[in-house]
Amino acid sequence: MNTLSSSSSSPSRADVPSQGSIAQPITSLEAILCTEELQRRPSRPPDYEKENRALVALMGTLADSPNTVFQTLADTILDITQSHSAGVSLLTRDGKTLDVYGNRFFWPAISGLWKPYIGGGTPRDFGPCGDVLDRNCSLLFRHLERRYTYFPPPINECLLVPFYVEGKAVGTIWALAHDDRRKFDAEDDRLMVSLGKFASSAYQALKHIEDLKFQVSEREMAEAEVRELAKGLEAKIRRLVESNIVGIMMFNLDGAITEANAAFLNMVQFNRDDLASGRVRWADMTPAEWRGSDERAIVELRATGTVQPYEKEYLRKDGIRVPVIVGGALFAGSQSEGVAFTLDLTEQKRAQERLEEARRTLYTIQAELARVARLTTMGELAASIAHEVNQPLTAVTNNGSACLRLMANRNLDPEVLKRALQEIVADATRASAVITRIRAFIKKAPTEMCELDINDVIQEVLALTGHEIHKHQVSVDCQLTEKLPRVRADRVQLQQVLLNLVMNGVEAMTCAQPRTLSLESRTDESGDVLVAIRDSGTGLGSDIDCVFTPFFTTKANGMGMGLPISRSLIENHGGRLWATANSPHGAVFSFSLPAAGGSNS
Repeated sequence: MNTLSSSSSSPSRADVPSQGSIAQPITSLEAILCTEELQRRPSRPPDYEKENRALVALMGTLADSPNTVFQTLADTILDITQSHSAGVSLLTRDGKTLDVYGNRFFWPAISGLWKPYIGGGTPRDFGPCGDVLDRNCSLLFRHLERRYTYFPPPINECLLVPFYVEGKAVGTIWALAHDDRRKFDAEDDRLMVSLGKFASSAYQALKHIEDLKFQVSEREMAEAEVRELAKGLEAKIRRLVESNIVGIMMFNLDGAITEANAAFLNMVQFNRDDLASGRVRWADMTPAEWRGSDERAIVELRATGTVQPYEKEYLRKDGIRVPVIVGGALFAGSQSEGVAFTLDLTEQKRAQERLEEARRTLYTIQAELARVARLTTMGELAASIAHEVNQPLTAVTNNGSACLRLMANRNLDPEVLKRALQEIVADATRASAVITRIRAFIKKAPTEMCELDINDVIQEVLALTGHEIHKHQVSVDCQLTEKLPRVRADRVQLQQVLLNLVMNGVEAMTCAQPRTLSLESRTDESGDVLVAIRDSGTGLGSDIDCVFTPFFTTKANGMGMGLPISRSLIENHGGRLWATANSPHGAVFSFSLPAAGGSNS
C-alpha cells in the first residue's frame, strides 16, 4: 500500500468538488489554452549551474528524507521558475493512496501563495491536470478559473507538465502566476520537463518505500502471531504431555527412549527408575516380526523428518504384548532424535474381536431365518410342489401300464416299447430334478458362491411357482435380456429372493384385474445386473417406506420377515433391493447385483 504523505496539516480550501457540485463550463478549453506562446515569447538563457544544484539537493532529500521530497520539489519549482505558487498533483481514489487508475488528483505538496491548499485536489475528468494527461504534453493555461470555476481567482497563467512511471501517467507538476508580472516561457517549460523526470523517480522511490514499509509491517505482524502461536502451542503440548491422554516419548534412532510421560510408562509397565537406568528401549520392546515396520519408519523419518502413524506391538515388562499405533517426528535440526506418540489399541482390538463375533452370530441367525423362511415358503407351495412331482409320476405310471398291456397282449413292437421306456426315463428324471431343487432349497448348507446366469434362476423360480401362477389366473410377461453379465452369488439365496418377490406379486393381485406379473432383466447405467418384478395389484401406498421393516406386513397371516430377509441376502451379495410404485397401479420390486467381473461381495 502506497500512502501519500503531506508536510502540512492545514485544512484544504479547495477540496475536490463532488460530482454533483461541478458547475457546467461557460468557457471552452481552447479559449484558455495558450501553449504555443511558450515558443514565441522571449526566453531567458538556461542556468544549468542553478538547475544542477537544485537536482542535487532534490536527490539528497530523496535519500535522507523521502517523505518530504514532494514538498522540496514544490519549493524547487517555485524557486527555479520564479512563480507565485507551485505544486504536485497525484492520481488517487481515496485521497491518500497512490493509484494510476484513480478518479481524481490529490495535492500532497504546494509551495507559495497556495500552500494552505495542501490536501485539496481536482477531478480527473474535469480539471487542468486531467487535460494534461489526456493530451500527453505540457500545457499553458490562461485564467483557469474562467473554465474551472472551483479555482479561486486570480490565476493569470498555469504551466502544467505530466510525469510518468513505466509508461503510465501518474501525476503532474505545476507552476502558477497570479498576476501579469510573471509570464512563463520555453525555458520554464524545459525546466519543468526536467523536474518532471525527477518527480517520476521520486514517485517510484516512494512507492517502493511504502511497499517495503507495508511488507515489514506485515512481516512483523506475522512474526508476532507466530510467537503468540508458538507460545500457545507450547502450552498445549505441555498440557498434552502432562494430561497422559496418550503415551508420549522422546527417542533416538539407536533404539533408546530418553524421556516418556506416565501414560507411556503405564502402557509398557515400566517405571521412572527403569527409564533413568536406560532399560526402556523401543528397539528391545519390539517383537521380531514388527522390526521390519520399524525399519521402514526409520527410512521415512530420515527422508522426510516425520513418520505417518502405523500399527505395531510392544512387549511389556512382564512379557505380554500390547498393540499400539505409533507416529512421530524428528526434532528440527536433528538427524537422530525426536518425539513420538503411542496409542494403546488393546481395548480397540478387543472391541473388534467382539464385533467380529457378533457379526458371525448375526450371520448364523440370518442364515437360520432365511432357511426358516424357505421352509415356510415350501409349506405355502405344497400344492404346487405336489403338482410338479405328480405330473411326471403320472406319466411314468401311464407309460408303465401301457408297457404291461403290450406285454400281456404279446404285442411287443420294439419301437413302441423303446419310446415308452424313454418317456418313463425322461419323466422320472424330471420328477427327480424337482425333488433335487426342493431339497437344495430347504437343506441347511453353507453359502456357496458361484457365477450364475440370472435368467436361469428366474426360469427355475417360475417353474417352481407355475401352479400357483396358473391357479391365481396370472399372466406372466418376461422381458429377459439375453447374454447378460453373470453374477457371483449363492443360487439358493437368489432363488429365495425371487420366489418371495414373485409370490408377493401374485398374492397382491388377488382382487385385481387384469393380473399381469412382469419380470425384466437388464444391465443398469453402472453396469450392474438389474431385475425388476412388476405387479398390477393394489400397490403399497403410504406403506412403501415400511415394507422392509422387520415384522411389518400387509398380509393377514404374514410374518413380515420375507422382504427384510430378501434385502439382507441381496446386500450380502454387494447389491441393493428397493420398492417403487408401478404405473398405473401396483408395485415394482427391483434389485441389482454387481457383474461377476466387478463383484464386491
